[in-house]
Amino acid sequence: MAGNGWNKGDAMRRYSDEELLALLDSLESDRVERKESFKGDVPKKARQAVCAFANDLPNYNEPGVLFIGAKDNGEQSGLQVTDQLLLSLADMKTDGNILPLPVLSVEKRFLKGSEMAVVTVKPSDMPPVKYEGRIWIRTGPRRSIANEQEERVLNEKRRYKNLPFDIYPIPSAKITDLSKSVFENEFLPAAFAVDVLESNGRNYEERLASCKMIVSPVNTTPTVLGLLAIGKSLQDFLPGAYIQFLRIDGTDLADSVIDEEDIGGAIVEMIRRTEEKLKAHNRVAVDITSAPTHQIEMPYPPAAIQQILYNAVLHRTYESTNAPVRVYWFNDRIEINSPGGPYGNVTPENFGKPGITDYRNPNVGDVLKTFGFIQTFGRGIATARREMERNGNPPPEFETNQSAVLCILRGKS
Repeated sequence: MAGNGWNKGDAMRRYSDEELLALLDSLESDRVERKESFKGDVPKKARQAVCAFANDLPNYNEPGVLFIGAKDNGEQSGLQVTDQLLLSLADMKTDGNILPLPVLSVEKRFLKGSEMAVVTVKPSDMPPVKYEGRIWIRTGPRRSIANEQEERVLNEKRRYKNLPFDIYPIPSAKITDLSKSVFENEFLPAAFAVDVLESNGRNYEERLASCKMIVSPVNTTPTVLGLLAIGKSLQDFLPGAYIQFLRIDGTDLADSVIDEEDIGGAIVEMIRRTEEKLKAHNRVAVDITSAPTHQIEMPYPPAAIQQILYNAVLHRTYESTNAPVRVYWFNDRIEINSPGGPYGNVTPENFGKPGITDYRNPNVGDVLKTFGFIQTFGRGIATARREMERNGNPPPEFETNQSAVLCILRGKS
């Protein structure tokens, strides 16, 4: 998975046994952390370490390594590395607590006569990276929370990277096109821990830059992300960034339309208004004849529709297109069409398979997680499949090509 927009040609570097042993014995290195097991408070400290390695404050441009099964002195602790442990470690990159999503690999290695789990973390192209709303860094062999100056350094690093489109600047936009009220009253409290906000001496521009919503405190040009998240008039700058909803009384596009709306606004308003529209049409059927108690049924499970809608908004292309996300509700099915085909590691052949994920708009994913639409990453399709089965519907169908991804949710037969 490449959740941080890193250069596709720059693959994750796999350390040799000799390199790992050298790191393991380097007791003062700020590119290494060692844990004897993955119990107690270690999962939390491990995520702090991943966050710090991803931020790469010293600018080594080399992966950091977390050893599970090693003592502080670098010797092995005798830990048995199980498949469950490896799954728990891999979950650190998709559980949504570290944002932007880190790029990391997890593997079992045999070092110093014993098994160890090795987590290798690639420096992020989009710092600062946060864990539970705090920016962690390494200073020598210690972890700490970044101060204002260190955060500024991380922001400066971001300018010189190969960035994804969702944090490109929009030259025609101005900082006044962003809603200060939404940013300060809704986004910041959800994005940062309370104690971080209370001790924060940064001004408005510095906070916007830290959240990637403007280019920098000096160059206050809004980014695509800023307009999507808190833009006052998003569609003035990204005309295709809206959702087109149609309720069709029939099974064909030529049939009569009984409800239609082009749903605009910033991304949160857009999704919420679409969800209200979907809820209104997902009428509940009450069966009072086939069972002793009333059986309440919905034509479609709400969670399945939500997950496909969120995926469509998250994974669509916002670049060089005026096409909206299309939600067409027919009498026998719902079709959700997302502009832009499969991206990165995801291909038409492996689309929807467990564990195959990639992110065209990783920072949009952060915003959706911050606002509560996404809890964990890479599980939306699996959730939709499970909910459709539970509700008695056929499984979701997907049609992909270079220009779009179409999901079809069919009603009960």
